[in-house]
Amino acid sequence: MTLEEVLSQKSGERAECTSQALEEVLVAAMGNDSLTVGVYECAKVMNLDPDSVSFCVLAVDENFEWDVALQIHFTLIQSFCFDNDISIVRVSDMQRLAEIVADKSEHLEDAHCVLITNPTDGSWEDPSLEKLHHFCEERRLLNDWVPEISLPAR
Repeated sequence: MTLEEVLSQKSGERAECTSQALEEVLVAAMGNDSLTVGVYECAKVMNLDPDSVSFCVLAVDENFEWDVALQIHFTLIQSFCFDNDISIVRVSDMQRLAEIVADKSEHLEDAHCVLITNPTDGSWEDPSLEKLHHFCEERRLLNDWVPEISLPAR
């Protein structure tokens, strides 16, 4: 086995692990009432209490890929996350993301942005969230500032 094959295999295993961790974190955050869904709702939270934001997920699909207003919002959200040292990832399956956060999103269109916030008492710690932060740090070292994660299929 060549070095390239080994690295490719490890990369594939890490991607699968990371996608599972993202789903686990989203489900746990929903149970802890630490989830904000929707571009405008997320922007409000970022504006009012930026220190509470721990992680950001942006989702886009083919139907909204050319939506200029949405892309402007994404650029502003990404910029805010970079300025405030908030880990951020992108997912391409908005419908799957909406399924995961179904209790929080009333409409499919609301799932373009999802924030994971820290509870006010600070008692919620999640090893999967730490894994995602570590993944984002590794990707930033490779100049991949908004890495893409594929959500696991049902």
